[in-house]
Amino acid sequence: MSGSRDHSRSRSRTNAALGAAGLAGFLALGEAVPRLGLVSEDYFPPTSRIATALGTELGDHAFWTALGDTLTGWAIGLAIAVGAGIVAGVVVSVVPYLRRATASTIEFLRPIPSVALIPLVVLLYGAELRSVLLLVVYASFWQVLVQVLYGIQDVDPVAEETARSYGLGTWARVRHVLWPTALPYVMTGVRLAAAVALVLAVTAELVIGAPGLGARIAVAQTSQAVPDMYALVVATGLLGLLINVGARTVERRALVWHQSVRGEVAL
Repeated sequence: MSGSRDHSRSRSRTNAALGAAGLAGFLALGEAVPRLGLVSEDYFPPTSRIATALGTELGDHAFWTALGDTLTGWAIGLAIAVGAGIVAGVVVSVVPYLRRATASTIEFLRPIPSVALIPLVVLLYGAELRSVLLLVVYASFWQVLVQVLYGIQDVDPVAEETARSYGLGTWARVRHVLWPTALPYVMTGVRLAAAVALVLAVTAELVIGAPGLGARIAVAQTSQAVPDMYALVVATGLLGLLINVGARTVERRALVWHQSVRGEVAL
């Protein structure tokens, strides 16, 4: 057991070292390419200039206000999408014939890109938070709904019939049979939805002009503040990284009892 833990720690340190080396190499490449004249510094400034601009942004109160606006749209939209996706997925799966009745509608609506709805939301709400929420909810909802449907379809029919034979009602079957099986799928859907929600929140701000990091990127681009624009893009990427790490942490904690997570811990 001790040997397994030591091996796991050693593997984690190796992965961390390789990740740090890869990042250092990428930053060095970003510094060298414009310095060597391979691309113009007017369009692709060196890493050092971007880092300086990022430091300036971090010291600007307006940056934190924009970050708060982006996180507000992301969090509210994600919460609505997750709640609606879970409820809709359970209802569609549990109610007889509803899954088949809604299958064609789901397959028709799901592939529609959220950005295609931008003209509609602009007409409805303009450059408001509601526009961002509509796009975020629409894009994230399908990630959760589809995973819930897949998870409930994966329920062992023997366990389902056993629950029925013991007289468990619909809610009891959902709680004790369907939900434990579907939860790993649900957490995958939430993790995917969290990333999609951030993409749509920033995209909506960038295109519509709603307050947030996306709108700040657009202003930097139109004012030819290229280092600031790249710095804001980097900040958005770091935010996405933090959201992904947080989502994975929540997923592991929620599924600590599941075989897949126990297998990761054992390695």
